[in-house]
Amino acid sequence: MSKEDSRDDAPDPRKRTRRIALLSLAAVFLAAGVGYGIYWAAVGRFRQSTDDAYVAGNRIPVMAQVHGTVVAVLADDTRLVHRGEPLVRLDDSDARIALQQAKAKLAATVRRVNALYATEDQLQARVAKQKSTLSLARHDYSRNKDMHALGYYSTKSLEHSGTLVDIDRRNLAEARQALKSVRARLGNTGVADTPDVQLAAAKVRAAYLALKRTTIVAPISGYVAKRNVQVGQDVTPGNALMAIVPRDQMWVDANFKESALASLHPGEPVLMHADMFGSSVTFHGKVLGLGAGTGSAFSLLPPQNATGNWIKVVQRVPVRIGIARADLARHPLRIGLSMDVTVRTDPGAKARGGIIDPSDFTTPVYADRAAGATKLIARIIRTNLEDAAAQRVAATGSPAAPGTKHGE
Repeated sequence: MSKEDSRDDAPDPRKRTRRIALLSLAAVFLAAGVGYGIYWAAVGRFRQSTDDAYVAGNRIPVMAQVHGTVVAVLADDTRLVHRGEPLVRLDDSDARIALQQAKAKLAATVRRVNALYATEDQLQARVAKQKSTLSLARHDYSRNKDMHALGYYSTKSLEHSGTLVDIDRRNLAEARQALKSVRARLGNTGVADTPDVQLAAAKVRAAYLALKRTTIVAPISGYVAKRNVQVGQDVTPGNALMAIVPRDQMWVDANFKESALASLHPGEPVLMHADMFGSSVTFHGKVLGLGAGTGSAFSLLPPQNATGNWIKVVQRVPVRIGIARADLARHPLRIGLSMDVTVRTDPGAKARGGIIDPSDFTTPVYADRAAGATKLIARIIRTNLEDAAAQRVAATGSPAAPGTKHGE
């Protein structure tokens, strides 16, 4: 055998290397397929992901509650404001005048009602006096009648004595009716609880709140957005002056395909990544609820599928996801940011605590304003009662306040 023939029968090293490379590549793909299969069986089938998700949040409108002219704007877009902080001030001249009038009306009403209690005491004394007079007249008439029977008293004098009894009886009835009328106006209450004083106090409270409302405050802490109010502008109740976006009132609306909805349920844990921070920051959350319909069903022009040119389109349903309060505090988000969302649907998976619930938001700002009105009303009533008592002491020398008791 020649050297050339033995060279042709020898295996080609390049073919051998190519064969080994192909086998290695096939082994890698096979291992990757087996690994992915194991991952899918153990983990992947319990994950539902979408990148069609965006941050949403409350946008609290700041509105005027009374009519007025803007004299100061104290906050602008992007500024962080705190609950109760003044944002806009209106001209309060008319409101102050209205409050002064209401205060004067309340003071006059307290004095007038207090005088009615004094009148009640006078009428009680008058009733007692008429009782005594009637009793004496009846006693005299009885005595005169006996003397007339014995012939010691004339008939004309006896008739006159009987007339005095009738007059005293009518005077007593008149005094009792006057006392009843005064008590009907007062009721069985003190000065502060009578209807007239309560009505005047309500007007003071309304005027006080109207004055307070000339200073428009932030109902909640957050960032100012969409300011559209200017100094000198005439505003009316219901006009949106600006909006406040609370830092801790945000959630994620993730739009999942309809084929993924069967495995999604409220309470399931969620892992999220924001494009703003990248994959290095993970937000934890919880499924709060599934939308009642697809996005297209609630659009301005819902699709009409009962047509001849119908084409099936995979629909998406919004799923609301709450964000962990601690994660949002460390990494603040903004409304409209894109998010990558992964929901864990495996049995036994539990969401973290401290998830923000978008339905649990309140503000005590407006309730606190009535406390000052209550104190002001109590001070006006107390001051005018003390002045009336001082006047009675100066006039009669008695410090007893009228209206403390009812009944004869």
